[in-house]
Amino acid sequence: MNFGYARISTDRGQDTAAQIDALRAAGCERMFEERASGGRWDRPELHRMLDQLRNGDVVIVWKLDRLSRSLKDLLSIMEKIDAAGAGFRSLTEAIDTTTPAGRMMMQMVGVFAEFEREMIRERTRAGLERARKKGRHPGRKPKLSDDQRREIRDLVRSGKRTEAEAARLFNVHRSTISRVMREAAPDAAA
Repeated sequence: MNFGYARISTDRGQDTAAQIDALRAAGCERMFEERASGGRWDRPELHRMLDQLRNGDVVIVWKLDRLSRSLKDLLSIMEKIDAAGAGFRSLTEAIDTTTPAGRMMMQMVGVFAEFEREMIRERTRAGLERARKKGRHPGRKPKLSDDQRREIRDLVRSGKRTEAEAARLFNVHRSTISRVMREAAPDAAA
């Protein structure tokens, strides 16, 4: 039996229609669709498909990165497919592991995909470092100013407020107050 696996990322506003059409045209009899990051291992539809594989089945994807974005995970998935006696085909990269040349090609494509991912990470890290050098700090803005943090430490240390009361007073979660107090621990020793 030919199993089709279609995946889209949850945050991109995409749908699986184009993938499903291509998989049906390739002869897929059973479809498994998922909205999840390719970097995550906890994808229920992927695991459901892998559990159903039998000798002679073939897993077909529209593109290799639909199956996984990590070489380690890709190789793990490929081992599970192989252990079930099943094959694998990627329509876009023309990979077919039912042949020796296809198995070699899949491994090479996986290596290049991992290389590209690492290059993206490296460029992202370099961009963040440049931003920091220019005084920009990406990410969420702190909920509390330095003055508010000092005031919280003073209130809690003096016993005027508990951590829970300070959290309500400053409209933050109790764990935020706990972090403020932990950050202050070296100040207390000084």
